[in-house]
Amino acid sequence: MAKLYVFGIGGTGSRVLKSLTMLMAAGVKVQDAKGIPCEIVPIVIDPDHAAADLTRTVKLMQDYKKVYDRIDHNSSASNTFFGTKINMDIIPSVRIPLENTLDIDFKEYIGLSLMKDDNGNPNANYALASMLFSQKNLDAKMDVGFKGNPNIGSVVLNQFALSKEFRDFAASFGQNDRIFIISSIFGGTGASGFPLLLKKIRAISQEIAGNNNVKNSVIGAVSVLPYFDVKPSGESDIDSSTFVSKTKAALSYYDRNMREANILYYIGDCVSKQYENSEGGTTQRNEAHFVELAAALALVDFAAQSNLRTIEATPDPTIYKEFGVREATDQIIFGTLDGKTNHKIKKPLTAFTLFCKYLNEQIWSSKSQPWAKDRGFDDNFLNGAFFQTELSDIKTAYLEWLTEMSNNYRAFAPYDLREKKDDVYSMIKGERPARSIKSNYALFNDKLNKNQGKVKRDASKEHIFIELFYLAINEVVKSKFRL
Repeated sequence: MAKLYVFGIGGTGSRVLKSLTMLMAAGVKVQDAKGIPCEIVPIVIDPDHAAADLTRTVKLMQDYKKVYDRIDHNSSASNTFFGTKINMDIIPSVRIPLENTLDIDFKEYIGLSLMKDDNGNPNANYALASMLFSQKNLDAKMDVGFKGNPNIGSVVLNQFALSKEFRDFAASFGQNDRIFIISSIFGGTGASGFPLLLKKIRAISQEIAGNNNVKNSVIGAVSVLPYFDVKPSGESDIDSSTFVSKTKAALSYYDRNMREANILYYIGDCVSKQYENSEGGTTQRNEAHFVELAAALALVDFAAQSNLRTIEATPDPTIYKEFGVREATDQIIFGTLDGKTNHKIKKPLTAFTLFCKYLNEQIWSSKSQPWAKDRGFDDNFLNGAFFQTELSDIKTAYLEWLTEMSNNYRAFAPYDLREKKDDVYSMIKGERPARSIKSNYALFNDKLNKNQGKVKRDASKEHIFIELFYLAINEVVKSKFRL
């Protein structure tokens, strides 16, 4: 199984990793052109030590891994829920730490006060630094990111290639492994980190173990253009009125200087919602957005690409892709999406949404059903750590993710998520479910009862639970939605 190292840079990198994890939980396959599953190795580069978006994403991936490890993927008949492995052993913390960025400002980081001649007067280096960086840049704190200043980020981020985590990444990198980089282009961390990371990979030191595999690897990247605004604030250095001009400047640089990626995806949106202005830390908790889901799908597309070559650390050639929808409406539903995107996500998202809604709305009322009694899914199981913590946390996060996207602008709102036990399957907007003799959760229980004999009995309860629900739900979505 080849590994796909996913570098998430800055807040956008974390949010796209979150969407990727949700897609994988739902069963969207990350696999190569031959259909062989990939193994995801997440690596985050973010100087914001307390970023709420990063914290949420790491917690979600940890919960995902716990559920994944409970499933016997070698003996699974057909289950694709939690079907892609997330490897958190190579970089256990997930992050590449940036040293000397906590509780200091930029001028301290570069040692401005030490740039003196023998007489104690400012020297030429001091004059150069003062010319390159404004006083506001020099006074900027380092512990919440670079706040839209890629000129600062390009200096600070240089250090990550010297870290133990970067060496561990290189040492574990196999000949057939790949790299995917997620970043925004309109801020500070992503705009500076992406080109720097690419160049560090292609020009990796020969003293680092695994350097040849790394520098000649196949690399994909998604560059996220502006897709949200922030409210004006005199107390914040982040000004969304500069997002477009910064994007244009970065794109011009990419066009002239960026030739290291084998395939580069671009995505953004001219329609945007205005968020609260937060420079970082625990208050930077943006609502999930469809652009982040689409950016995650770029990784899925990249994994399946064949005929990508790198010769002597140079891609041959570089391919460029964009993402589009069939109709630019304020609210995206499945009918709005292109057929290829629908094919990838409609069935798995619908199946997993039904799974989560059943766990929320029905499972405690179904303990007397044959499928539950026969397999021991009783109070002890439903009150155990697997159901109450690992699976329940993912279920809650997933439904929140869908809700946040449906409330955002431009909205992705393909489902009516309200509890409607007397009309469960009218959940897909713009579509009418097929009629059936049994309906609502009675149909769901019927499929669970009929399929429970198909799951082997010598597996763990956790494996049986996931496998059984996957089999039943797939029959439900086939009969009700023709998927």
